[in-house]
Amino acid sequence: MPDKIKTAAELRPLLAILRSAGKKIVFTNGCFDIIHTGHTRYLEKARSFGDLLVVAVNSDSSVRVIKGEKRPINSEAERMETLAALEAVDFVTLFSEPDPYRVISELEPDVLVKGGDWPIEKIIGGDVVKARGGSVVNVPYVEGASTTGIIDKILKTCK
Repeated sequence: MPDKIKTAAELRPLLAILRSAGKKIVFTNGCFDIIHTGHTRYLEKARSFGDLLVVAVNSDSSVRVIKGEKRPINSEAERMETLAALEAVDFVTLFSEPDPYRVISELEPDVLVKGGDWPIEKIIGGDVVKARGGSVVNVPYVEGASTTGIIDKILKTCK
């Protein structure tokens, strides 16, 4: 598993070699705070659009900016290790910015995938991928599967 976890600087030359060997690189990103069925289905589907799936994970500090001071529940190291353990995931990297634009620009994926709650025209980094001749895809959202929903259910159960 640790060999699946790389910095973007480590990944860039590796992905270039794989791409030159004819591999199609798929990229997605997210917080992935508490992995659930929605995540696993989403990652399996994302992987189906190419040969390799790279997952960029929001750092703890960027999750706090996006989700609030009480998040994440799991640390960035734990979230990355959990994702790396999934068969559908080939590489995991971390980013600290509020959005993945920099890491998408650096890694130059062939396919950019986000959940169905993101309209294609609003997917950050789509312009970078399309400019290189790649594609941008959104995968349908799995209703009822969310980290926030799991947290709410736990809190109600504990009352």
